[in-house]
Amino acid sequence: MKASCLTEIILPNNYHTKDFLAFHQRDEMGVAEIVRDSQVKKGIIWHENPALLTMTMENNRAKIQLDIDGDKVCSPQPEALSTLASHMLGLEQPVDVFESAYQDHPVIGALVSRQTGLRIYQSATPFEALSWAIIGQQISLSAAISIRRRFIQALGLQHSSGLLCFPNYQQVMQCSQPELRQCGFSVSKANALLNVCQLIDSGALELNIPAGEDEMKRLTNSLLAIKGIGMWTVNYALLRGFSYLDGSLHGDVAVRRNLQHLLSQEDKVSAEQAEKWLADFSPWKALVGAHLWQQQSSSGY
Repeated sequence: MKASCLTEIILPNNYHTKDFLAFHQRDEMGVAEIVRDSQVKKGIIWHENPALLTMTMENNRAKIQLDIDGDKVCSPQPEALSTLASHMLGLEQPVDVFESAYQDHPVIGALVSRQTGLRIYQSATPFEALSWAIIGQQISLSAAISIRRRFIQALGLQHSSGLLCFPNYQQVMQCSQPELRQCGFSVSKANALLNVCQLIDSGALELNIPAGEDEMKRLTNSLLAIKGIGMWTVNYALLRGFSYLDGSLHGDVAVRRNLQHLLSQEDKVSAEQAEKWLADFSPWKALVGAHLWQQQSSSGY
């Protein structure tokens, strides 16, 4: 039995379609995502069932289709599909407010004006974002992509299209530390991810998008209390899974390297210097970090 749903979303005139597609094209082997022309296909879990999410971008519109496999499948509501797609596209981020405030800034004004419309594209779920952040700790992007691929191949459910779906926490909970190690996880990363899953399952950790700063601080503190998760991991997960635009990415090498270039500074920018510099841009620190990333690569952030 299968169910399908269709919806359509109007995109801003300055939407960075190529960058959105590039974000989903990082793994050239395409085990869970395939990008062709102006379309991305991604395997996701929809209410415990494998599903294929297809997003086709044309003429300032995103056409969204969800095809779900399963024995007992209810057709999803277009509103729920629109909410997911808007989240992934970054359309809920008030970047126009940021650009209006900083387009004439003496240091970043030219950068912001040149990259107007830049948004931070989101993972399908906060759990996917947090898992990716844990995988990516202190290793290169290419190494992280390789581990992510093996992780999906080992645990992901397969949709009838052939694409694998990024595992949810219930699937990961069935996995042992040695099995995660075989995917390329370090002992610390494997334990951290398994602890996250156990805390979600017990109800002690909820990966919902916080409604305000107080809830965001509670979520941050809950994540930092997990052994193996530090501030970089939290900030990146919040950036990619929760549309949080005020996390500080001062620990990111690419951010510091591009900040050095922006400031025309001979010496390398330290994490401490970057943190102090970014602090002046609150509540947009992560968005400023994304603009610095964009100088280097449309898919690197």
